[in-house]
This record gives sequence, structure tokens and C-alpha cells, in this order.
Amino acid sequence: MTDHVLVERPEAYPGVQVIRFNRPEKKNAITREMYAKMTTALTVAQSDPAIRVTAFLGTEGCFSAGNDMTDFLAVAMGGSMGREVLDFLRALASAAKPIVSGVDGLAIGIGTTIHLHCDLTVASARSLFRTPFVDLALVPEAASSLIAPRIIGHQRAFALLAAGEPLEAAEAVTAGLIWKIVDAASVEGTTLSLAAGLAAKPREALRIARDLIRGDRTDVLARIDEEAEHFAAQLKSAEARAAFEAFMRR
Repeated sequence: MTDHVLVERPEAYPGVQVIRFNRPEKKNAITREMYAKMTTALTVAQSDPAIRVTAFLGTEGCFSAGNDMTDFLAVAMGGSMGREVLDFLRALASAAKPIVSGVDGLAIGIGTTIHLHCDLTVASARSLFRTPFVDLALVPEAASSLIAPRIIGHQRAFALLAAGEPLEAAEAVTAGLIWKIVDAASVEGTTLSLAAGLAAKPREALRIARDLIRGDRTDVLARIDEEAEHFAAQLKSAEARAAFEAFMRR
């Protein structure tokens, strides 16, 4: 399995599992193999009592540039967003234990929408959140079309998901997409400290509190599937082919 995703259990942070993007030379662009490894880690976390919190991290200056387009297009030409992607999104949305994330720099596509499923996200001031789905003639994913309007309101959600307008870190805090801004050098340490703090709390009380706050996730899982149907349909469209060709010529 690829080392482009590192799954770690740091001794200094008991109860914490870290899923770390580790492909800085490609701006942590995500391949199907990387999605599969993250899904396995999330699945293991649900059944392993030693794991109480999962933390997502990127590398210095970049969380993730989203899907690796070469890898993605190999599947997309068949009219599917890919089983590995859908498996990951469902595992993320149905995770029963807290998830935190730390962002430093670029967060594009799934690099943004992943945080809608996190319970606490910290970011550096230089972080930038953007979802250019429509620019590629595609539609939002990860149930972002449902969750984002709930969290950040219709106008901001439309600007982010449909207009493709970026959100800088300060705007993301104001919108409620992330919790707070920290120094770039502190992103990882703050994220792991938050995760360890949650891991040390009474397990059942935290579970109940999180479930009450997040609510039933049936509609979230249903929206992931609904988005995937539209996504697959768009992949077969002439406008999507034209958008992909233009992207690959850049």
C-alpha cells in the first residue's frame, strides 16, 4: 500500500490515529489507492477501542489539492467517480468517533469538503479553501450540497460550491467552516493536542454529545449517493469532456 498516506498512532497522543497526506510533490493530490487506505483506517478506528479520535493532516503549505486528475480521469471516462472515492465518503460520513483536522495552505475540492465532516478544524492564516466542481462541469460531493448550506448559509455555500469562489482562512472561520486560525508552525501540534484532549474525555458521554450535535446522518449518506448519481451523469457529458481537456492542456 502506498506511503502517500501515512496512518500513525503517535505515542505522545494516546488514543489518536493520524491520517496524514504525504505526497507534497503533487500537492497531496489524492489517488484511488490513497482513498482506499484512508477508508481502511477509518474502518479500523470504528472497531478498535484503542482509537478514540482520528486526525487528518497534510504537509507544510498544503493540505490537499483534491483528486489526482490523471488517476481520476482514468475512472471518470467510464462515467463513475470511483468505488474507492464513494467508500471513503461513506466511511467519513458515518464515522462514530470524533474527527479533527489541521490545514496549512491549499485545500481544494475534497481537501475542503472533508472538513464538513470534521468536529474541529484548525488552519493557518495562509490556508485557502476552494471547490472548483462546476468549473470542471461537475457537481459537489461528500454531501457538501446538504451540509455546507446548513453550516455556512446559502449565499456562502453557493459562492463556494457553485461559483467556485475561494474562502480564505479568516473568512472560513467567520463562515463556520473551520474552528480557528493558528500559526502555521502550530497547526499539527494544535490539531493533535485537540485530538488527545477529546480522546481523554469520558468515552460514552462524548459519543452521546457528538451524536446529539451532529444529528441523524441518514440524509447525509443519501445525499452522498444522490450527488454521486449526478456526478456520474455529468462525467458522460460533452461539457465535462471539454472541461477535462482544457484542464489537461494547462
